[in-house]
Amino acid sequence: MIVEASSIAAGACLEADICIIGGGAAGISMALSLSGRGWSVLLLESGRLEHDEATQDLYAGSVADERLHSPPDKYRHRRFGGSTAIWGGRCMPFDPIDFEPRAQVPHSGWPIGYDEVARFYPEANRLVEAGRFEYDAETAFGPGKPLIQDFHSDLVRTDGIERFSVPTRFAQRYRQRLEQAPDVRVLLNANCTAIRLEADGTAVRLLEVATLAGHRFRVAARDTVVASGGIESARLLLASNDVAPAGIGNENDVVGRYYMCHIAGNVGMLTVKGATSRVRHGYEVSRDGVYCRRRLGLTAQAQRRLGVANLIVRLHFPRITDPAHRSGVLSGLYLARRLISYEYGKRLNDGAPESFEGYARHLWNIVTGPVDTLGFLWHWLTRRTLAQRKFPSVVLRNKSNQFSLDLHGEQLPLPESRVTLSDERDALGMPRVKIDWRYSPADIETVRKTLDVFVAEFARSGVATLEYDGAALEADLTRFGAYGGHHCGTTRMGSDPRTSVVDADCRVHSVANLFVAGAAVFPTSSQANPTLTLIALSLRLADHLARRAAARRPVPVSTPTEASA
Repeated sequence: MIVEASSIAAGACLEADICIIGGGAAGISMALSLSGRGWSVLLLESGRLEHDEATQDLYAGSVADERLHSPPDKYRHRRFGGSTAIWGGRCMPFDPIDFEPRAQVPHSGWPIGYDEVARFYPEANRLVEAGRFEYDAETAFGPGKPLIQDFHSDLVRTDGIERFSVPTRFAQRYRQRLEQAPDVRVLLNANCTAIRLEADGTAVRLLEVATLAGHRFRVAARDTVVASGGIESARLLLASNDVAPAGIGNENDVVGRYYMCHIAGNVGMLTVKGATSRVRHGYEVSRDGVYCRRRLGLTAQAQRRLGVANLIVRLHFPRITDPAHRSGVLSGLYLARRLISYEYGKRLNDGAPESFEGYARHLWNIVTGPVDTLGFLWHWLTRRTLAQRKFPSVVLRNKSNQFSLDLHGEQLPLPESRVTLSDERDALGMPRVKIDWRYSPADIETVRKTLDVFVAEFARSGVATLEYDGAALEADLTRFGAYGGHHCGTTRMGSDPRTSVVDADCRVHSVANLFVAGAAVFPTSSQANPTLTLIALSLRLADHLARRAAARRPVPVSTPTEASA
């Protein structure tokens, strides 16, 4: 059942076995998993089915340095389905090494191992519609099809792939299932403004809920899950400070700290010798019909030996802003950058100076390359705009065997990188967020050391050469700041309450019936986009909550009901 929050009587108190705050990928995955297990589920979603400016404004806040971090109302979408309404669909799992305590990654080590998450990856893969849970090239494409022909290395992996979702818009894809579920109620325009604890602070008593129209009511649930994203989950815990003055779960000043995204950028120039057919750099369709792309990265053994964090690279086209690439398609993208969505348009402004001469050269590329440009537009129309499973992004046929490296790396968790509350209030009266995202010199050194291995290994193989500008490396990697809206770590998981917010079951250490789902609980960020792993963790949490509910005295199955406050 999906209804508007305004349909609930003012001042009423809804009851449910499990209440989930947030209807994004994590919250919807949990609701789907819990449905049919014998317990009533209430899902509170702040937004509507479509974008709404007044609701989106609730995400607004301030940043310490806009050069390093975009305003908090960018990237995120406050609507049913969350940011799956705009995501690109890139999926890949974390690696086993990501869960280990690593000397080269301070504050690393998860309280659970890779195997605990891996058993939920296949279902997560199914929910995002990315095909089978197979992330090696030989399984996906068959043997004898390497990334770069005749390149072999004991240090550099070339067998990894990333899979792409449709991309699945969770609100559209799973709306009907949630509407028809007799044990799930979804409330739209329902903003949880506070979590009220019992007087001793050890359990959730009530949730305060409000609409932008001023309608208010409460929720009483046996278990509560905050699934509002890496920034908003911390905000809600910090703002709920009537019983816990520093905020819920913040007895040791950890909530909001260790805020991570990813280190990313385009660096260097890889030149592969021989024919262009020797390189498979673009998107390929796996044997189960899913778009995939190959990647390079260091083996786990090499990471440990070199003392570096985890990162991967993809073979990419040259800088779009430089008209020397002579591509009409890339020049067209550059000139249209202000018409492209914020996340992707930002990457088309890489700090290169704008000039009349530069614009003229871009226009010349378009005029002199009509065949390639028209071919691209036809491909984009048929394979992206009109296709159900969409071609993931712009990847052009490479005519020179020269590639930049599109890098996506783990950011080390820093306690100084954090989300806090400001004195400014939103339309609901909640304090807005203030974000101070920071990276460390060790993040840049991880990239430098990894690139040096790539340089040496390509030279040793004799099949390619790699060059990069070490002096410009930090600027190249921080040009776009905290990349991609991958907000991780603000309510991190751990076994020690002094350095973490939730335990191995994602329960807030100090509160018996309060849990957090999503990338907010990641102790480290890995090389991977977070969506697939946050869904797998949410499914794991749903399984835990179902078993926890079953251990209590059985109660009749019903949809959430209204009772007097």
